[in-house]
Amino acid sequence: MRSRAERLRAIQEIVSKEEISTQKELVEKLRQRGFEVTQATVSRDIARLHLVRVALGKGRHKYALAPLELQEDVYEELKRRFKEFVRDVDRGGNILVVKTLEGHASGVAFLLDRLRRDDLVGTLAGDDTILVVARDEKAAEALEEELGGLLV
Repeated sequence: MRSRAERLRAIQEIVSKEEISTQKELVEKLRQRGFEVTQATVSRDIARLHLVRVALGKGRHKYALAPLELQEDVYEELKRRFKEFVRDVDRGGNILVVKTLEGHASGVAFLLDRLRRDDLVGTLAGDDTILVVARDEKAAEALEEELGGLLV
């Protein structure tokens, strides 16, 4: 049986690459990828991922990842993803290492970059690891405490 994290990652990939207009279509795409899901499960996943329906014109719609415009929205989404996908935060000097479930580092790094904070210089993401560069050691220490607090 495949994990919920794998299923959520697959949904994000599907809706970002294809025009999926109904939950039934999404269920079918997931089944083609080997996920045994019901429409009720997909409905909960859509809510969990905060997917939105975007108008394509002529009465057509598709599911899409919700745009994050406000800093409060970015931070709330970061908190949600930390609880669900991040496993550890560690620090050495002014660099933090954030460990995620496989395949989720880039999504979490994207949100960290979207915070647009002066104490955070930038991120570099692999598959399950993010390097977070802080402005200095003091900023890194504060970031480690703040991000570590999001894990609980």
